[in-house]
Amino acid sequence: MSRRYFGTDGIRGRANSFPMTGEVAMKVGMAAGLSFQRGSHRHRVVLGKDTRLSGYMLENALVSGFCAAGMDVFLLGPVPTPAVAMLARSLRADIGVMISASHNPFYDNGIKLFGPDGYKLSDEIEARIESMLDKDLDAELATSEGLGRAKRIDGVHDRYIEFAKRTLPRSMSLAGLRIVIDCANGAAYKVAPAALWELGAEVIAINDEPNGLNINDDCGSTHPMNLCKKVHEVRADIGIALDGDADRMVIVDENGTVVDGDQIMALIAETWHHNGKLTGGGLVATVMSNLGLERHVNGLGLSLARTKVGDRYVVEHMRAHGFNVGGEQSGHLVLSDFSTTGDGLVSALQVLACVKRSNRPASEVCRRFEPVPQLLKNVRFAGGKPLETAQVKAAIKDARERLGDAGRLVIRPSGTEPLIRVMAEGDDSNLVEQVVDDIVGVIADARTAA
Repeated sequence: MSRRYFGTDGIRGRANSFPMTGEVAMKVGMAAGLSFQRGSHRHRVVLGKDTRLSGYMLENALVSGFCAAGMDVFLLGPVPTPAVAMLARSLRADIGVMISASHNPFYDNGIKLFGPDGYKLSDEIEARIESMLDKDLDAELATSEGLGRAKRIDGVHDRYIEFAKRTLPRSMSLAGLRIVIDCANGAAYKVAPAALWELGAEVIAINDEPNGLNINDDCGSTHPMNLCKKVHEVRADIGIALDGDADRMVIVDENGTVVDGDQIMALIAETWHHNGKLTGGGLVATVMSNLGLERHVNGLGLSLARTKVGDRYVVEHMRAHGFNVGGEQSGHLVLSDFSTTGDGLVSALQVLACVKRSNRPASEVCRRFEPVPQLLKNVRFAGGKPLETAQVKAAIKDARERLGDAGRLVIRPSGTEPLIRVMAEGDDSNLVEQVVDDIVGVIADARTAA
């Protein structure tokens, strides 16, 4: 079934335009609430959000829908996405909901759904909810006496901070480390600096004053250059950049160099392998992860499994095959010993533990392999299917032949934005650039012709 609402990470779009309207959000609350009715107990949903202005509108609409379906709503306020997943389990909720568009600008927003086990919903459950969104659900809603209630929950930040700290050994202290944390003016603007300080670090927080409009605005994991400058300015040992909902992060070493998710996955997998903690015989990444990562883990006698883009697919493969380390090049890491979804703060704590134990600079600890030259470019399109034209197919076939066995080519529509993503990698950087530019040009021509 073609999808009208759900993408690779829940429902996402421009706020107050379809599908990110109050009307759709209310229907999502109704449909999801009805889908997770399990028995005769009082059903409950935990509902969090990031710091976007549109979160107020969508929060109230979702509350209305869930209450109409007979579910009690526990309002968490601004919290990281992994906190919602964790609290869905610890509060024995029937469903968890996060209002966020992750790393997107403030004018976008989204709805992410978690089951009672804290995992994102499967394609089948999403399809079931999607099929209900355009139906009249009035006859299935709660009776007047069966309507749900909504209330705000206190102590949410403290619970999540303690959870994050417990992912490290009790004896672990970050004393002696000067850390700059870029909160992206997002959901972790309170909890991340507090957790690092409580663990003993000297903390310099930046982009920790959200106003509803500045989330991810030239800051956070997708825009780390200001963090690089700040690390230099204050002579920090390391910098951490979260994204808007804190389910991903990247590292900046003491030299101001960005360390991406591939290097971080390699570091954690290698460390856990040496400590006997790694399961599954390797790690799970997506088709976008660098070929250098694959060669590195293979050299350690470990495997690299690749999935479609989206942390949900990474998690599904991890669960099916017993892996406990996986993630995406973007810094969306899943450490299933601790979390059911990506957790930027928890992932950062694992890196900080490695730096602290080694007593070496972050630049030495975090760079585990030499990346293969890789180039990603995006082509925006407004409609149609440019990848299905004969010219684009021929260009892609030619590019694969030119790269041969020494490179990879990945072309895919974004699941969250109207973009075609073109990525190539190989040992010859000039060839990689030529291949990407050629395909981008052909797709742009096809878009114009359409």
